[in-house]
Amino acid sequence: MEEKGTTIAQPAEKMRYLSELAVFQDLSAREMEELNRIITMSTVTKGRVFYRPEEPGEVLFILKEGRVQLYRISPEGKKLVITTLGAHTLFGEMGLLGAKMQNTFAEAVEDCLICVMNRSDLERLILSKPQVALRILEVTGRRLRDAEERLENMAFKGIPARLASILIRLSEEQKSHEITGFTHQDLAESVGTYRETATQVLNDLKASGCIEIGRKRITILDIDALGAIAAG
Repeated sequence: MEEKGTTIAQPAEKMRYLSELAVFQDLSAREMEELNRIITMSTVTKGRVFYRPEEPGEVLFILKEGRVQLYRISPEGKKLVITTLGAHTLFGEMGLLGAKMQNTFAEAVEDCLICVMNRSDLERLILSKPQVALRILEVTGRRLRDAEERLENMAFKGIPARLASILIRLSEEQKSHEITGFTHQDLAESVGTYRETATQVLNDLKASGCIEIGRKRITILDIDALGAIAAG
């Protein structure tokens, strides 16, 4: 893995954060102490690609603060965003199933604080605590369902429906009709199109009264109309 940044040496803060994660809620105090010992916490500055395809080593990343973008690059050099993850999420868990983050890059789109756990330590933990494995598999299952939905949209829906769908999803994730932190380029890469096309479609949605557009901010004005467009 590419150098992430500065390692944080604040065990009390790290312990407090790990204890708040649902995936570790069944661990005893002693097991939490051991988890605190084996997990590293590091800062990752905005714009840094901290994981590249086929890199060995760490398997599980736990995002405490910031946002991370997982994406792939096509043979033609086109970037396709798989997902953008917010705080309190896991990624890299597919290593448990024998599948690395193959062909996947991980980039910090904001300054991030990330915990990292290597494969051997994670395997020992889930052998002693199967509940941890079940919770990680739940995370994986949700992510696979999201990926299947996005693939279906890419295959069967046009750009307006794809953009409407992702705006609704982001609104649900941010628990607000005001979506922040995403550029037109980010949205274009998320639906597999060019920035110019995404901008034109967003302007069309604005003209129809569905959304309002600001700097890295999109406000949904008519969720029902946007949902009708997303339905394709």
